[in-house]
Amino acid sequence: MILVDTNVLLDVLEDDPAWAEWSLRQLRAQSQAHDLVINSVIYAELSLAFDSVQALDAAIEIMNLRVHELPRPALFLAGRAFLRYRREGGNKSNVLPDFFIGAHAAVQGWLVLTRDARRYRSYFPTVSLITPTAV
Repeated sequence: MILVDTNVLLDVLEDDPAWAEWSLRQLRAQSQAHDLVINSVIYAELSLAFDSVQALDAAIEIMNLRVHELPRPALFLAGRAFLRYRREGGNKSNVLPDFFIGAHAAVQGWLVLTRDARRYRSYFPTVSLITPTAV
């Protein structure tokens, strides 16, 4: 399974001039060999681009994504990784979703499709990433 990061999905949904083509190509290619999944954190982040639950759910269905809930071990790992980030001097408060996503992939043994690999590599080194530089 591949956990698809919010940035990749927003690239396609918002037709990002720099990244839409790469993201769409990856979604199509990866869906040929893997199930594509999101979690409730990604769902919440995506909701900012939609006016209703129905519209978001329709987009998720069209993109053939499955929603998986975060297991407790992933929630625990996310909290511990975020604590480490803060202790190492990290001061951004809007990064917690990345820790939930990385921990989810780490606990499940899933790949992550993302354009923003830095934090995943630093705090979840066992997670394999599909990124623009790794393709």
